[in-house]
Amino acid sequence: MNEREPKENRRPAIAGLAIAVVLLAVGLWLARELTAASKMQDCLMSGRTNCNVIQPAG
Repeated sequence: MNEREPKENRRPAIAGLAIAVVLLAVGLWLARELTAASKMQDCLMSGRTNCNVIQPAG
């Protein structure tokens, strides 16, 4: 007897995986933004005035 699971049982697992991927992406974005803000704040707290990030041309 080989019983296969119906496709309906996979839908919650796929939804959970999608939510986990979205949370991971948001977490990585938030970590990057907080790191950039921290670096800017450290620069300003040290008394420098040229703390702007220079974007490469391209």
